[in-house]
Amino acid sequence: MKRTSVAIGFLFFAFVSKAQGQSTLNTSATTSAQAAKIPTLDKSPMDMSYFPMDYPILKTQNKAGTPPVARVVYSRPQKDNRVIFGQLIEYNKVWRLGANEATEIEFFKDVNIAGKKIPKGRYTLYAIPAEQKWTVIINKDTDTWGAFVYDEKKDVLRTDVPVQILASAVDAFSMSFNKTGKGMDLSIVWDTVAVNLPIEFK
Repeated sequence: MKRTSVAIGFLFFAFVSKAQGQSTLNTSATTSAQAAKIPTLDKSPMDMSYFPMDYPILKTQNKAGTPPVARVVYSRPQKDNRVIFGQLIEYNKVWRLGANEATEIEFFKDVNIAGKKIPKGRYTLYAIPAEQKWTVIINKDTDTWGAFVYDEKKDVLRTDVPVQILASAVDAFSMSFNKTGKGMDLSIVWDTVAVNLPIEFK
C-alpha cells in the first residue's frame, strides 16, 4: 500500500511539473510574439512594375510568351494637396524617385539607353528634376535609403528626358513600362508631370 502511494505521488508530481513547463513555454511564446515589432502601415507603399506588364501573373497562368525584360521596385508617395516639383521635390537636386529606399531597376537582359549598353543586372535609379527636363541616373550602388549616400562615381548612365505637363494631377507617384517600336518606355508620373525613359532591346 505504501509503495502504491509513493508511485501515485510521483506520477502526480511529474504531471504537475510537465503542466508547469508547458505553461512556461506558452507564456514565453506569447511574450516573444508580443515583443516582436510590427511595422506600421507605410504612407508610401512599395510597389513593383514589370515588362511585360503583369509578367508574374502571366507566368502563373502559363500565358507568358517571353521572359521578363525589366522590373522596377519603388515606393509611392501621395500628393496630398502639396506642391510637388519645385517645392517638396527641389529642382536640380538628386531625388530617389519615390520615397523611402531609393528606387531600384533590374534588367533581365542587356538593354540600350541613350546609345549606351546597360548590362543585365540590378541598379539604383535616381533623377534630377528641373522644369523643362529631368536627368535620369542609373547607378550601380544598390540597397540604399533615399539619396543621402548617392555617389556620382558609381553612375552607369546619365541621360536627359523632356518633361510633359498633364491636364490633370496624378495623386500617387507611379512608374510603369509601356511597349514601343524599339522596346519600351519607363513612364514616370506624379502630380501634373510625366517623363518617359526610352529603353531599347532586341
